[in-house]
Amino acid sequence: MTFEGPMPVVIVAGMHADARRETVAQLLREVPGSVALHHDLSAGPAGTVRRSVRDATETLSSGEAPLVNDCACCALREDLVPELERLADAGLTRLAVVELWDSVEPRGMAEVVAAHGDGTFRLTNVLTAVDPALVLPCLSNGDDLTEAGLAAAPTDQRTVGDTFARQLEYAPVLAVSDGPGTGLDDLALLRQLHPAARQVRVASGDLGAAAVAGFDVAAAAAAQHPACARLPHDCDEEGISTLVWQRRRPFHAGRLYEALEDLCCAAARSRGRFWLADRPDSLLAWDAAGGALCVEYAGPWMASLPEAAWELMPAERRTAAALDWHPEHGDRCQHLVFTSPDLDRAGLLALLDSCLLTDAELTSGPDAWPRPTGFDQLLDTAA
Repeated sequence: MTFEGPMPVVIVAGMHADARRETVAQLLREVPGSVALHHDLSAGPAGTVRRSVRDATETLSSGEAPLVNDCACCALREDLVPELERLADAGLTRLAVVELWDSVEPRGMAEVVAAHGDGTFRLTNVLTAVDPALVLPCLSNGDDLTEAGLAAAPTDQRTVGDTFARQLEYAPVLAVSDGPGTGLDDLALLRQLHPAARQVRVASGDLGAAAVAGFDVAAAAAAQHPACARLPHDCDEEGISTLVWQRRRPFHAGRLYEALEDLCCAAARSRGRFWLADRPDSLLAWDAAGGALCVEYAGPWMASLPEAAWELMPAERRTAAALDWHPEHGDRCQHLVFTSPDLDRAGLLALLDSCLLTDAELTSGPDAWPRPTGFDQLLDTAA
């Protein structure tokens, strides 16, 4: 049997390998005529990437791809598109399931598939497979991927926690494995980390429909940008809390820098956007997991741009700025979200508020603020 039209492609990601394999196997059972492509990057540091193509019953083909630019993920990209084109041209595949290796993040692969479809295949969704009982241990793991044996290349400097967080938060669908060790607190943590995601139980029989529900690469990218990310709401259930902290007053850079260690260890996951008094034009991104914090420059605040430049910005960015607009500060704001079991809400609020400029400091102006601060080196070196 041959299938008409562009071949649907679904990406299945996830660091929980057993849950991911279970999800892929269920998709192959639910969708007759489907095949799964998998690139094993475990030998990437040695110079090769192993590819396999299988259906519900057997391995159809296998091979190796050389490392590209000492980057296993680059090799995956170079090899994946020709394989998808081959399957699409044959017309025998109803659904192509791209099973990503443990530490591969879905965003890059989704953008590659979407950009190279050219009418022969199309990206229809991205799923991240999770075992709820493993979410907190994985998110709290500050080990480098190299230490965990999950590095995609010798130069891979990511950590387990931040990699898992990006895998989880990018996908609009979470394929949830029914593990015996799952507790109500595990499910509450999953809901609070990604409340916008649709959760589909692997054994429900609904994965096939979810795999072809549709996917918008541009919208997914916008949802990850610090300026317009869809951050969780305040919540407290089953011992899991999400604290949303929003203020208009700028941070005192020196006091915030001194508090960074305590703040990044205060929750299993924290993220958001913020601004410093001495950098009023810079929108700064906050991203922490596993006790490790990444602070990065994420572009200018819209309030710092001339009106003519607004039309050049994405619609999602203009909308987010309009919703956050303040008569004095424009879209400049503090919007940080902390999610964790046993969250010390009162202590966290007090610490964050203590890092803001005081009334006296606001009145005295920039000349009274100490310079330089730790952020000068942190941000300027990163830039």
